[in-house]
Amino acid sequence: MSRVQLALNVSDLNEAVVFYSKFFKTEPVKIRPGYANFAITDPPLKLVLFENPDVAGTINHLGVEVFSTGEVVGAAKHLSKQGFVTDVEKGTICCHAFQDKVWVDGPDDSRWEVYTVLDDAEEMTSSGDVPLCCSTESLEISASPRSSLCC
Repeated sequence: MSRVQLALNVSDLNEAVVFYSKFFKTEPVKIRPGYANFAITDPPLKLVLFENPDVAGTINHLGVEVFSTGEVVGAAKHLSKQGFVTDVEKGTICCHAFQDKVWVDGPDDSRWEVYTVLDDAEEMTSSGDVPLCCSTESLEISASPRSSLCC
């Protein structure tokens, strides 16, 4: 089982949390300074909000949340076989969670991740100086590394 992730940049996190709580009839599962996420059942969606006034109203990134590292590994193998350049991150801290993930670039500079959450973390990132969400450290990178934003 998996669900699509939509990560949005918002200008006012509190206002956005109120709106999306009412819209999807559910409360966030995690709120931290400048960050909130919802695990919505109907429709199956992981909604992530980043307080980022400079680019509010835009998509931060897109993803698919899966529920095991094995599914991330399977996705990485599939994406590589399809000819995509993959950035694999194992045990990274991102969006206040320990995660394993794989990134690919989609059309028009869209960034997609397939990820699993391993555990909760108080920190936003593995490296405190990285903006928004994730560090750029990777175990495996098939081409030149790209700064990644994540959840």
